[in-house]
Amino acid sequence: MELTFHLNDIHLAAKTFWQAASVDKVFAFYGEMGAGKTTFIHSLCEVLGVTDTVGSPTFSLINEYQSAHGSIFHIDLYRVKDDEEAIRAGIEDCLFSGNICFVEWAQKAPSIFPEETVSVFLTVINEQNRHLQIDKK
Repeated sequence: MELTFHLNDIHLAAKTFWQAASVDKVFAFYGEMGAGKTTFIHSLCEVLGVTDTVGSPTFSLINEYQSAHGSIFHIDLYRVKDDEEAIRAGIEDCLFSGNICFVEWAQKAPSIFPEETVSVFLTVINEQNRHLQIDKK
């Protein structure tokens, strides 16, 4: 699935994304700094009914939110050096928990992800527009 959207329509894009991917559990997000990974995940959490404050887990590594779908883990691997450090931080426990996981900077620890992980590529087109590509294995 591919989708191009204006940042003003990010909620609609998140809703469309979730309709296409709602049977999946683990989502690995890729994109350059400032592409909008955290912002898109925030919109996904709104679509999923999260009422907690959704923020970037850059320093905590893992934020857990509650929704009607159960726990949602928002994980940011930006500060992680490698697979081993991610495992020591408990990331693997989240990924194999059966809960929804949205992971930013997934390329930092590529070997820890379940085989059925969905890759999500977010690309900047210009200041107000983004392109989203979803690759399911």
